[in-house]
Amino acid sequence: MTLLFIQAQAADTAHKLLDTANRAGQVVAPKADLHVGSLILAGGVVMIPIGILAILAFVIFFERYFTIRNASKNENNLMLQVRSSIVSGNLESAVALCRSNNSPLGRMLQKGLLRIGRPIKDIEGAIENVGKLEVSKLEKNIGILGIVAGIAPMFGFLGTIAGVIKIFFDISTTDNFSIGTISGGLYVKMITSAAGLTVGIIAYVFYHILNMMVDKVILRLETDAIEFIDLLEEPTK
Repeated sequence: MTLLFIQAQAADTAHKLLDTANRAGQVVAPKADLHVGSLILAGGVVMIPIGILAILAFVIFFERYFTIRNASKNENNLMLQVRSSIVSGNLESAVALCRSNNSPLGRMLQKGLLRIGRPIKDIEGAIENVGKLEVSKLEKNIGILGIVAGIAPMFGFLGTIAGVIKIFFDISTTDNFSIGTISGGLYVKMITSAAGLTVGIIAYVFYHILNMMVDKVILRLETDAIEFIDLLEEPTK
């Protein structure tokens, strides 16, 4: 009898506590799992431009990555073959080698070979002009990654601020100031900030990776151009 009375008292106490929590808006909800897909959908309309920026960053990176990598391949053997042809006096063979080698170095050396017979300064100027054009081709669209790295986090913050404004507007119109309402709305709106920062960081890393690759190509082109000019000056020394 005493045990039944204790159980009844415990049940009544639990019921009162649950009722109090319900009135305070502090009911403990079952723990929910976070899924990437549901989070992206919960982020709202602002996730659309952030997603577009993410796709743009990946497309530009991989397109430029393979373009820059292809631009620097087969250049080691080309310089040796051109040197061998020039030393043997076969300029036509050297020009043919450069023409068949579809690379920035090949086009630079071809321009220099076609200027042989003119002053060295003219040859240097022709090679330098072609080199600038080739570098500008390699750097094409890389600057867009820098823009993406800058504006993606801004879109994220914009989405978060807009969400916070909406939360407080709802509170002002409904007088529902429960912790659940505020925290639930805030976590959803913070998704845009996290997404924007993630895209911005990725674009920033991509931007610097491509710039380092271009710098390596530029250094190699400058080194080979100097070697080519020295090779042309050797007979006159």
